[in-house]
Amino acid sequence: MATEQTERRAAAPATTASSASASEKTLLVLEAVLDHPRFSDVVEATGLAKATAHRILATLAESGFITVSPEGTYLPGPKILSLAGRALQRIDISAIAQPFVDDLVDVVHCTVHVGAVNGDEIVYLIRSDSDKPYQMPSRVGHALPLHTSGIGKVVLGGFTDEALERLVARAGLTQRTEHTITTLERLRAEVEDIRRLGYALDREENVPGVVCVAAPIRDHTGTIRYGLSISTLTLEHTLEQVEAMSPLAIETADKISAALGYRA
Repeated sequence: MATEQTERRAAAPATTASSASASEKTLLVLEAVLDHPRFSDVVEATGLAKATAHRILATLAESGFITVSPEGTYLPGPKILSLAGRALQRIDISAIAQPFVDDLVDVVHCTVHVGAVNGDEIVYLIRSDSDKPYQMPSRVGHALPLHTSGIGKVVLGGFTDEALERLVARAGLTQRTEHTITTLERLRAEVEDIRRLGYALDREENVPGVVCVAAPIRDHTGTIRYGLSISTLTLEHTLEQVEAMSPLAIETADKISAALGYRA
């Protein structure tokens, strides 16, 4: 399971500069130079001798992994930019998220969804059901307005106020149930709470009798493009019980964000 793999990695001793192999030292320098453009900062971040760091930086520059600016600072080179672009094209959020989702379902015994932004809607990419004798009225590929779902609302939490206003002007606030938010004023207040709390609630706003708590998933740039929700029936859980699962939703969403390359 993903959790067990994480624990094993955490238990493994960290590689130090003195014990690192040549390839490990190269990777240390490459990672450091992406965060620290100055030579002195790279040396400090890696713990390597200046001569060693300089030699590795020269090799990386010769091979196109980094470039040197006129000011003498280091920048990502064409080779690493090309590799990054190719890697991003092959990212499969569903495959990356599924092990974390399965772990969460085993803990909460509720349905867990992962959704992605598609224009002005959220599209479900994953629906993983629990051992309960019922299933949520949702399916992979189903699209929902951003303002009616927990996942959609955590995405809106990453919008600027101006972007939120443009969305409402463009797409409107379609009413799905009697609990759906249908005014810009209420949506603004909801988004402010989501930004403060770090999670969103669906209070039967999309489907009567269905509630959820959702948390944001960030891509490698820190942009909220996805979300994760824990969904259940009001016959099974109260809204307070669902909200109490918010730390689990946030923890799992953060793990998926990290797996996508986001570093807080």
